[in-house]
Amino acid sequence: MHTTFSHRDFRTCTFEDVPLNQEIYFVDECWMSDWESAQVGMFDGRDYKNIGYISRAAVRHIGADSIELSWYPNVFDRFHEVSILLPRSAFVLCVECPDYDEKPRVFVTSSWLSALHLRPYSAFALIDAIGVKAALTRGELGGPKLVQLRNRIDEIAAENQGIAFVSFADSLLVKMNWSIGQYNSEVKYSYEPETLIKILPAIAAAYRDELGMQIYAAIAQGVNEYEDVSLLHASSSGNHISLNSLGLPFAQLLSIDEAARNAIRSGLHPPSELYIDEKFYHSLGFRYGFDKHAQRKASYTVPMSTVRSNYFCVDRETVLSNLDPRRSLKGAKT
Repeated sequence: MHTTFSHRDFRTCTFEDVPLNQEIYFVDECWMSDWESAQVGMFDGRDYKNIGYISRAAVRHIGADSIELSWYPNVFDRFHEVSILLPRSAFVLCVECPDYDEKPRVFVTSSWLSALHLRPYSAFALIDAIGVKAALTRGELGGPKLVQLRNRIDEIAAENQGIAFVSFADSLLVKMNWSIGQYNSEVKYSYEPETLIKILPAIAAAYRDELGMQIYAAIAQGVNEYEDVSLLHASSSGNHISLNSLGLPFAQLLSIDEAARNAIRSGLHPPSELYIDEKFYHSLGFRYGFDKHAQRKASYTVPMSTVRSNYFCVDRETVLSNLDPRRSLKGAKT
């Protein structure tokens, strides 16, 4: 493609100089030449032409090998933010038009952008029983109770085929896949975080009925880097199960869990039923009038990120009762 961006109204930026903490668009490199021509025409007084497809984002940190971005794949019917990394190898050019009302455009390689839109993403919940150590010392966690709990989880899983359940007797890991999609593909946007919230009462009832214990959960969502869209992989021999995800999402859940435990011990906040990463929390479809920002929150360290984040401390009923009832919850049964 022939691009020069030599017109005086363009300003190009290197990888290191991409503007921080302001809205940018990242765009497929295939639109560079046409967009440059359209902009030059506008500079010369001709009508503005909309060229190509944009993805909204904001740069949070520029490292030696990658740029950390907040990506906003949906700004129309929910606020959906996903943390992603743009590697140096996928960066092509950043172009600004300082004298015009134009967001900086970061042109990226076609292959990277396509993979970003088409690969699967996941939401995770790490659910833990409260009071396990005390119950063990009293001899109250016998085998029959744990088998009964496992059977109850089996029933919940059977009713929620779009969600994966991996149990560790007193703990449960729940995974839900979703997609972003792309304009020229059959993959469509399928993010419905309310589904993950909706199954929590059934899980809580199972732990209460079978073990006599309450539960709490840490919840987050994001990139899982796996190309296999299936929730789980089981080997033909039956003794290898893959969650089809890197360990990074689990590290994030554990980081939230650790931060919450430390905050409780230090008196920063009391125990809660849910500790929800702020990106997942803000993406929920709350009803009009609910002040989601007024809920208690605390900070934690996000693995593989230079930017600290927050988790919200809320009870299940506060979240469930304030979800917009018009939101479809097609994946959840209680």
